[in-house]
Amino acid sequence: MTSAPGAAGGGPARDPGRRSAIVARRLVTCDPSRASSADPLGVIEDAALVVRGGAVEAVGGRQEILGREPGLEIALEAGGVVTPGLVDCHTHAPWMGSRDAEYAVRMAGGDYEAIAAAGGGIVASMRAVRAATTGEIARVLRARLRRMAALGVTAVEAKSGYGLDEASERKQLEAIAEAGGDARLPRVVPTYLALHALPPEAGGDRAAYADTVARSWLPAIAAAGLARHIDAYIDRSAFSVDEARPVLERARALGLGVRAHVGQFADVGGAELAAELGALSADHLEHVSPGGIDALARAGVAAALLPVASFTLQQAPPPVAALRAAGVPLLVGSDANPGTAPTESLPLALALAVRLYGLTVAEAILGATREAARALGLGEVCGAVRPGLRADLAVWDLPHESAIVQPWGAPRALAVLRDGEVIAAAG
Repeated sequence: MTSAPGAAGGGPARDPGRRSAIVARRLVTCDPSRASSADPLGVIEDAALVVRGGAVEAVGGRQEILGREPGLEIALEAGGVVTPGLVDCHTHAPWMGSRDAEYAVRMAGGDYEAIAAAGGGIVASMRAVRAATTGEIARVLRARLRRMAALGVTAVEAKSGYGLDEASERKQLEAIAEAGGDARLPRVVPTYLALHALPPEAGGDRAAYADTVARSWLPAIAAAGLARHIDAYIDRSAFSVDEARPVLERARALGLGVRAHVGQFADVGGAELAAELGALSADHLEHVSPGGIDALARAGVAAALLPVASFTLQQAPPPVAALRAAGVPLLVGSDANPGTAPTESLPLALALAVRLYGLTVAEAILGATREAARALGLGEVCGAVRPGLRADLAVWDLPHESAIVQPWGAPRALAVLRDGEVIAAAG
């Protein structure tokens, strides 16, 4: 990759009147208007795109674009592959502390649900979040987002859910807002994970806790504009459909998007509830019935696949073939969290999704670009390379897009751009 003299940070500037070009040997557009059954990613070889004011203005072949304007400044020239910036659709990124000790126990055969029942798991992270200030959480999150950007990521969904009381949940969400206001980092989509686990002070009463969330905490958090979406953990050891329903219905009435952790350990009807409420995604789905899959497909609810977690927990994959056959959109997320998916690498999740879950390369890439952006409400902002969207791009030191899903274990992005500006670069 080379950059033109004067290009700010190695990429096109945000000056609204400035126009410049990015050229690439292979441009993976993820634009459905360019896709076909033989080329679902809409690839253009020897390509160019024009950026103006941080947005994509034109896309096409290099000769076509530069032939019309031979004097157009070339801000970036990529000898490899350019894709939309990756979109991580499911993370718990604003966590604090470490649960490495219980991870070691689990790797030696310990049971995750038993560890949580003994006071570990989510409650252990709760103690770390409650002990931290908003600024401390924001600093940790900013550092994590910088490392994610270096891996090709330009947008991240970030959940609260480790505070487990109103003040601590707000603290996490305020830290997300603080970090999300930095244009030098990936875009951040805040999600209030309202039902994650019971805090010790709840006395084991899940129904009463969920009622407090629905009546008091959720409306206050929505009124403060701290969350775009709400999430609930619906599972055998978590919350039931009956406990989650009032919270998610209240969220929908307040104008928040709905998503849900569903069937990680058991199918308790979460997929059907997600479908009924028009959720943007149902996440995990290691355990889901044919009826649940049909309900998701009819409602157009996406399936967010989280293979790092099922890998560390030694779980069988979700029924991907059945989800695919039903037409359920497939997403891939890192699930970045301190317990079951202690990673910050969406490319690692893509590699596992292809190897362990059987996704095709195209499904994996679309599930971490266009489809993920759509499920986060960013479909008109990013996730593809087409006129009108923001110039959120990843320039890869790789010969072909299929190489992105190989398990490199190291950053392979040469440059990562948000709004046409470089936010991460190799070296």
